[in-house]
Amino acid sequence: MAQKSAQPSQKPAPNSTRRSERSRRAIYDAALALVGEVGYAKTTIEGIAARAGVGKQTIYRWWPSKADVLLEAFLDLSEQASELAVKEGQAPFEFPDTGDLAADLKFVLRATVDELLNPRFEAPSRALAAEGVVNEQLGAVFVAKLLEPSLQLYVQRLRAAQDQGAVRPEIDPRIALELFVSPLAQRWLQRTGPISYEYVETLVDYALHGLAPR
Repeated sequence: MAQKSAQPSQKPAPNSTRRSERSRRAIYDAALALVGEVGYAKTTIEGIAARAGVGKQTIYRWWPSKADVLLEAFLDLSEQASELAVKEGQAPFEFPDTGDLAADLKFVLRATVDELLNPRFEAPSRALAAEGVVNEQLGAVFVAKLLEPSLQLYVQRLRAAQDQGAVRPEIDPRIALELFVSPLAQRWLQRTGPISYEYVETLVDYALHGLAPR
């Protein structure tokens, strides 16, 4: 009786989507690590590729420049933090509106202090912010993609406070938010003093109540 020929083993085809996602994640991690260790100027596509274990053409296929890699990696880092918060039973970040403007501002600014002092965020965000000061194009993208969406949450909360009668109607919310955010950013970036919960709470009190005697 003729024997049946052995059938070749059927190996599953490589999952290109999964492989691409692994490569993308490795590139994100490599970019954030390098910019924190050597700074933006010394971070290169070649260095990111070598650290991630991919060819530099893989990076160029997805991003036109190292700035685009770093900005997307930083956005992804923020998204990871939000997803982790949800897994731990916390609500995704929203600017609270409890009816108490001072309390809501202090809550958000305390969370900002936590993020700025988190080593995972601090090194890459400091490097990108510093480079954005001297690199106008990078600075514009950094503001548009990373800062402005967060600042608009302040604008919305301050407008709600105007509707509630807690803020004068002629106040420009976009200018007013800088009374809280800008001093914190300057102190953190230039290391002119420590940042803490007490510091940001004082900023809110000074900004909302003014300095002159009433």
